Amino acid sequence: MFEKENFRNRFLDYFEEFKKVVTTDDNEWVVKGFIDIYKNIYTISLDTKVISKIIELMLFPTVLKFASEYNYKVLPTKYQNYYPDMTFITENNEKIAVDLKSTYYKNKDTVNGFTLGSFTGYFRNRDSTKNILFPYNEYSAHYVLGVVYKRTEHDIDEYKKYTLDDLKSISSVANDFTFLLQEKYKLATDKPGSGNTKNIGSVKKIDELIKGKGPFSTRGIDVFDNYWMNYYTKDMALAIDSKPPYKNLEE
Repeated sequence: MFEKENFRNRFLDYFEEFKKVVTTDDNEWVVKGFIDIYKNIYTISLDTKVISKIIELMLFPTVLKFASEYNYKVLPTKYQNYYPDMTFITENNEKIAVDLKSTYYKNKDTVNGFTLGSFTGYFRNRDSTKNILFPYNEYSAHYVLGVVYKRTEHDIDEYKKYTLDDLKSISSVANDFTFLLQEKYKLATDKPGSGNTKNIGSVKKIDELIKGKGPFSTRGIDVFDNYWMNYYTKDMALAIDSKPPYKNLEE
């Protein structure tokens, strides 16, 4: 049986390399914008989805280097709405899911939070291959690679066009990056993510995220699985003419 903590410790050892790829020595994001063939530079918006995708693309070559060093095979997701972002396969054919998530600080102690994947579909039907690379129950561990950053306090003119001569004067839209790697259940809270989504929400205190101290962390992954596999939103309960059996972990 593969020791998942061994995988985690190896991954953590690569965090300095990840940080060098993403940030300057001053912890500013190295990305300033998009460039076209005419060498015009267009600034990046503060859209978290855009920032997250760019970070994912930047980190992947280093992820491949990590995988090669430890003889892991890594399979990136082929589709945007598939889980997970990366599947690692060990030498003894164990599968480890790593989902890349990013969010921003709301203040020095709290972040906007992650959405940790669906609690319906493949999460409940664990032999299904719908929207997931391999059936959920084939994975020996489910990790979240989290990237937390501060949004710039400078005004960003998304409609302004720059040249290469302006490069050093362009403000980065993100800075002060923090990386974390924890099992999904340790970051989860007992509430869905933002809006009326069917996604698992995360804790929002930065200390709890870094240390993996969500409400399920002391109760274990079996309690986490049981809670979310049987969780119903109001709409889900109405569809079966029932009421949610519980709304929080205490109930």
